[in-house]
Amino acid sequence: MVHERSSERRLSQSSYAGDIGAAASAPAELTPESWSALLSPRLAYFAGVARTEHVTRAAQEMQVPQSTLSRALVRLEQDLGVDLFARHGRTVSLTPAGRTFLASVERALGEVERAAESVRADADPASGKVAFGFLHTMGSETVPGLIRAFRADHPRVRFSLVQNYGEAMIERLRAGELDLCLTSPVPDAPDLVARRLDEQRLRLVVPDEHRLASRKRVRLAEAAEEAFVTLEPGYGLRRITDDLCQEAGFKPRVAFEGEEAETLRGLVAAGLGVALLPPPAVPRPGVVELTVTGQRAVREIGVAWLDGHPDTPPVAAFKKFLLGRRGRLLPE
Repeated sequence: MVHERSSERRLSQSSYAGDIGAAASAPAELTPESWSALLSPRLAYFAGVARTEHVTRAAQEMQVPQSTLSRALVRLEQDLGVDLFARHGRTVSLTPAGRTFLASVERALGEVERAAESVRADADPASGKVAFGFLHTMGSETVPGLIRAFRADHPRVRFSLVQNYGEAMIERLRAGELDLCLTSPVPDAPDLVARRLDEQRLRLVVPDEHRLASRKRVRLAEAAEEAFVTLEPGYGLRRITDDLCQEAGFKPRVAFEGEEAETLRGLVAAGLGVALLPPPAVPRPGVVELTVTGQRAVREIGVAWLDGHPDTPPVAAFKKFLLGRRGRLLPE
């Protein structure tokens, strides 16, 4: 049997190995002329007939008309330009090319089956998954308490948890890797929906032998000459620190930058500077935490999600739960 295909694909002998290696790692093209777009609708038919080696029996099992199945197989062979089956009356058998093709088709169909089951499982109202991001400072106490309270009514819902700084989580929201995130400051962007949930007072943290350590309250301007330890640029708390210091009339002299609030407390305890930080989950020895007066030294905590992004039932339930915690998101 000789087959022709209107859009031929040919490989030179010298390029064959390299092209095969590239094809194995590259994502499938989904243009109208691509093999995947052309052949996908007929692959399940091919695998069904290959399994039974009988067109009539395969049509019955797959609940499609035999004529539809036969036409699909003929068209598949025509498109490939290769005989996949040898015909023996009402039965068929795979040719060597058919056996080679079947091995890859079964792997591909198995991947599709697993992918379908995975996304269906993630969307299940009772046992689906929520991809949830939050700030590092909320990981030790706030988020575990929230999830525990939510799972009292949704005990089988699963969570994929991501701790990061605010801008990185917003990027992951936009990339579709997160469903929701708790962040600060509350973002204001046209492609996002954000809701303020709570606020957290920031304290000036000083070493316990510092000149201000005997005080309970302090104006931030009194620390204008101090060395500050802060989070790195890009972190929401760093931006808040810079803004509050500017409001107090000075630019902080940054001695150390880090990625995690408790590391900064350790640097303060070592006498390496002072810091503006939210309250710790557990009191840290070696430091004194002072209330800042004269300005509103707080950070707002909000929940954000991608505008127009449809929610699965478990995501919708957790979003409703978070919105219901306005004003009482953070532990006392």
